[in-house]
Amino acid sequence: MANSRYPIQGHTMRWNPFDLPEPNENVHFIDGLNTICGAGDPKNKHGLAIHIYSCNSPMQNSAFYNADGDFLIVPQVGNLKITTEFGKLLVRPNEIAVIQQGMKFSVDCLGNISVCLNWVRLEQTVLRILNIFLTPVAWYEDSSENYKIISKYQGALFVYEQNHSPFDVVAWRGNYVPYKYDLSKFMVINSVSFDHCDPSIFTVLTCPSEKKGTAIADFVIFPPRWSVQEHTFRPPYYHRNCMSEFMGLIFGEYEAKKGAFLPGGATLHSIMTPHGPDYNCFEAASKEELKPVRVADNTQLPSCVRIH
Repeated sequence: MANSRYPIQGHTMRWNPFDLPEPNENVHFIDGLNTICGAGDPKNKHGLAIHIYSCNSPMQNSAFYNADGDFLIVPQVGNLKITTEFGKLLVRPNEIAVIQQGMKFSVDCLGNISVCLNWVRLEQTVLRILNIFLTPVAWYEDSSENYKIISKYQGALFVYEQNHSPFDVVAWRGNYVPYKYDLSKFMVINSVSFDHCDPSIFTVLTCPSEKKGTAIADFVIFPPRWSVQEHTFRPPYYHRNCMSEFMGLIFGEYEAKKGAFLPGGATLHSIMTPHGPDYNCFEAASKEELKPVRVADNTQLPSCVRIH
């Protein structure tokens, strides 16, 4: 997470798609984990960090746990096979997984490049009764092989070894458990008259702060939907935010920057830094006929914002 060891960046930033490992390389989840940006400090239990990982091999006889906070994992290419103390999860692109603080897990990934968000606290804003948050079925292995356990504590990695598998939990009960969610099941709300609704309508998950009404971070998506507003400039207009905004493109094309913002890439707009659509988008949207149209078909754009 951000602290005095890292430089502060106040400009808008854009990353081209991050590289995948070369075919002759064997990179597992932890080796391929790189921190891009963050805010706050894990010692204060307040803040977040955003990591990009790129891996192509399993974590053989090793496991990882995050003592600093919860992990929200967003695959972009290829499937993730995640083994946890509670069971196994298969997570595909356009799905997300949440592994809570302190829970050991191992990742088998083939050709993956993804975003991994490290938040201190996470709560879902969609009702569990809809059965769209999927949890693993209990699974365990009785193994006496040596295992390497990697932990993340106050932003640093530590390693120890043990003579048995960490995945030896035979049963579990309750709801504090890893889960996955299919982003295509998110029910979109939008304006049916004019103007834009507050972007909070696209919030999938939120990490509340100690200040009522604000969040450490929100996980927001801009999924396929209808756009029907009248007397309105429909794309995201040029603006500034009272929070920092990190965006990534899972697949498809972002309407405000067609051809420039590519799947597997990312952008960062720091607090109060102006940003918005490019010139071509502005010209086209200013002149187009305002009839009902589909927006972002075959596209998924997740955004993580942090309120100061």
